[in-house]
Amino acid sequence: MTGRGLFVVLEGPEGSGKSTLAGPLAGLMREHGVEPVLVREPGGTRTGEIARQALLDPEHPVGALAELFLYLAARAELVSSVVAPALAAGRVVLSDRFSLSTEAYQMAGRGLPAEVVLPANRAAAAGQRPDLTLILDVAHDVGRARQLAAGKRLDRLDAESAEFHGRVIDYYLAVEGDGVRHLDGCLPRERLLQAAWAEIVRAAPERFAGNGGR
Repeated sequence: MTGRGLFVVLEGPEGSGKSTLAGPLAGLMREHGVEPVLVREPGGTRTGEIARQALLDPEHPVGALAELFLYLAARAELVSSVVAPALAAGRVVLSDRFSLSTEAYQMAGRGLPAEVVLPANRAAAAGQRPDLTLILDVAHDVGRARQLAAGKRLDRLDAESAEFHGRVIDYYLAVEGDGVRHLDGCLPRERLLQAAWAEIVRAAPERFAGNGGR
């Protein structure tokens, strides 16, 4: 495959199932002869993993503006060193979160002004925009129950108030636009996988449709 690659992003609130979905989706891509570049935010680079540790450590508070810049620094490094080169090489990039998370969490959740968040967000993304954004919609109590059932140690963001998470969820629910698709995060795992895969095939039939697999 030549030309620009395909950029697919999974978004949603805590406990929505993004990380659980990413692996099986990558597996379906491989069944179709496509080896995706699988990344997560924050993370994927040494800088990103250091930022991730600082951002999610429940024992160390981080101010809202510092939090924003840590996320943006991690994204800028991931884009320049991994995402942009992969897309330029015609690869498929599957990312667990991207710029929309910053709008939902730091702008809606924290209340940072749009005139600060949006230009900085664009700068960190360096012109990269998802071709397809799959938003997994779930209520906060559902996501929290899943985390507790899985025995997850709650990180700093997980432990935020229900009001904070409500603002994040409301923002996600309102997002519309080209390439944005909402999925019911409460679907059984296999049905959610099928729904997400159908959207990916619809977005890039030349890559995935009719090549075997599902």
